[in-house]
Amino acid sequence: MKQTSQMDAWTGEFGRAYTDRNLVSPQELDARYLERLGVTRRALNEEFIGALDRGSRILEVGSNVGDQLVLLQEMGFTQLYGIELQWYAVELSKQRCRGINIIQGSAFDIPFRDGYFDLVFTSGVLIHFAPSDIGEALREIHRTSRRFIWGLEYFAPQYQQVRYRDREGLLWKTDFARLYLEHCPDIRLVKRSTLRWIEGSNEDAMFLLERRQ
Repeated sequence: MKQTSQMDAWTGEFGRAYTDRNLVSPQELDARYLERLGVTRRALNEEFIGALDRGSRILEVGSNVGDQLVLLQEMGFTQLYGIELQWYAVELSKQRCRGINIIQGSAFDIPFRDGYFDLVFTSGVLIHFAPSDIGEALREIHRTSRRFIWGLEYFAPQYQQVRYRDREGLLWKTDFARLYLEHCPDIRLVKRSTLRWIEGSNEDAMFLLERRQ
C-alpha cells in the first residue's frame, strides 16, 4: 500500500491525539460549526444533500471516529460506510457507531468496486494530502462514486501550505472542487458555497459534484 509522510503522522501519536480531541456528539459537532462558521453542519448537509434519497449508499473517506456519519444517520440516511487510515479511530468508531460500516484503509486504495456508492464525501481530509499525491486520491474517490462527490475543505484560490500545530507538510488549502474537475473530466459542479470563518480570514468551501450520466 502506498505510504507517505502524512500517513505516518496520522497513524502515529500525532493522529491519535487528533482523534481524542474530536470525540464529539452530533450536537457538539453542530455547536463547533456554528461557532466557527455561523451555521450548523446539519443545516449545511440539508442544503447540499437534503434531497438525496435516504437509502442512498454513502461513503466517507477519512471518517475518523464517525462524527459526520452519525449526524447523517440522525438525518435518516441508512446505508453509511466509512474508511479510515488510523486503527485507533476505527476501533473507537465501532464502539460509538451502530449500523455504520467503518473499516481501516487508505484513500489511495478504497476496497470497493467502481461506482459502488451513490455519494462519496470528505470533510477536512483532502487538506492533509501533499499536492504531489492529491490527484491519486481524487481519482480513487471518483472511481468509487456512481453519481455524487461531496466535500467540505479549507479553501484558497491556489495551493497554500499552512503550518499545523507547529508542523510543516501536514496541511494545505486550495480550490479542491476545481482539482476534481481537472482530474476527473466526466463530472460537473452542481453547487458550491464559500464559508468565511467568524474569527480570522480563513475560508472553507463546501461543494457538490456530479458525474455526467
